[in-house]
Amino acid sequence: MTELTHLDAQGNAHMVDVGGKTVTSRVATAEAEIRMHADTLALIAGGGHKKGDVLAVARIAGIQAAKKCADLIPLCHPLMLTSVSVAFELDTANSRVLISASCALDGKTGVEMEALTAASVAALTIYDMCKAVDKNMVIGDIRVTEKKGGKSGHYKRKVD
Repeated sequence: MTELTHLDAQGNAHMVDVGGKTVTSRVATAEAEIRMHADTLALIAGGGHKKGDVLAVARIAGIQAAKKCADLIPLCHPLMLTSVSVAFELDTANSRVLISASCALDGKTGVEMEALTAASVAALTIYDMCKAVDKNMVIGDIRVTEKKGGKSGHYKRKVD
């Protein structure tokens, strides 16, 4: 295991200096899920929610969240993202929405936190829009599934 990069020799938190790093193309993908009652999932799928298109709003929220990641996570670098995408899969067999968020840039630091933030906020937005009809929803399994670029190279999460 490598050492924590956001702590100095005295244990003080600091922003990592990426000034000497090489600019490379970097991509990260993260996932999250939100489990809910089958009727709630059907309401989302049918587009019949009185607040509007739940997934369209959640997609925009996820994209906005990725762009604001450095404002939310104290030691993240502000990044010039070149691409953010948020996709949804309705899993009726397990009564859940699977969320996948991908972020890309050409830069000196990775975009894992931006992808995680996008997936998380998309899930939170679904919860917010549907909480009036289903207070038992559960958000979980938030994780990085793949990253490419940078010194550490290509990472792909192993399936459990």
